[in-house]
Amino acid sequence: MAGKVVISCAITGAIHTPSMSPYLPVTPEEIARQSIEAAEAGAAIIHLHARDPQTGEPTPDPAVFMRFLPVIKQSTDAVLNITTGGGMNMTLDDRLAAPLLAKPEMASLNMGSMNFNISRAGERIKEWKHAWEQPYLARTTGHIFRNTFDDVAGIVQRLGRDHGTRFEFECYDVGHLYNLAHCLDQKIVEPPLFVQTIFGILGGIGAEPRNLMFMRETADRLFGDAYVWSVLAAGRHQMNFTTMAGILGGNVRVGLEDSLYLGKGTLAKSNAEQVAKIRRILEELSLEIATPAEARAILHLKGGDRVGF
Repeated sequence: MAGKVVISCAITGAIHTPSMSPYLPVTPEEIARQSIEAAEAGAAIIHLHARDPQTGEPTPDPAVFMRFLPVIKQSTDAVLNITTGGGMNMTLDDRLAAPLLAKPEMASLNMGSMNFNISRAGERIKEWKHAWEQPYLARTTGHIFRNTFDDVAGIVQRLGRDHGTRFEFECYDVGHLYNLAHCLDQKIVEPPLFVQTIFGILGGIGAEPRNLMFMRETADRLFGDAYVWSVLAAGRHQMNFTTMAGILGGNVRVGLEDSLYLGKGTLAKSNAEQVAKIRRILEELSLEIATPAEARAILHLKGGDRVGF
């Protein structure tokens, strides 16, 4: 599999709100359609959150997840990766309700508690579609996303060991890499580790090229050949950083969760547009894009026939 680049696509997330883009998928039907299109464009992994179909507010409700998960599975072979991060103000039990029911091949797992400030995301919005949006963003100046060592170990036990789910370990800062190294040393987690290094979230490491290199070098020291490296960057840094990751031998994540734009001043009309763009860039660099089957082999996943949907 040397040289194969795994493209992940994060479809809707819990950061952006409906007033920021008319193209952000909200309903189960929109999430399913955009997921299928992203897979057809070249994404091997589809990362999924759910939203209230009426208001677009992030929701942990397993019933909403189950309105789109089977539809996507029936239409594509892509790996479906369900969030355990959820959204602001969800409890740990809230965040785990859907993945424990769905028993996915993969789930995201934030590698530490952190300040998570997205209050500036709506600065340019003049009119809000829904009453929840502006307060949801504003209160993140006081928000701490919680994932203690006990929380991480519990998620790995309940979802990983009990159901065979493997994880996208989300590392927002260099300390998160050391947290993951501790978990590896204590045999809480098992290689190969799919390490998603994340840049540009206020509260995490900044989106500077030297930081990308530092995170990569640190992961190399800590994990050696026991990990698979991937990169995502927020907002305007998305394509620059994923291109750098590809050049450096890494994997990439795009999607409307991470950025609403296709280029400067141009909203992406779909997740598939972003997938197609990064695929085109990577292929122009003579890099090969991994299929879902190849991604499963690289990441040692259990297979789509062993999920709960």
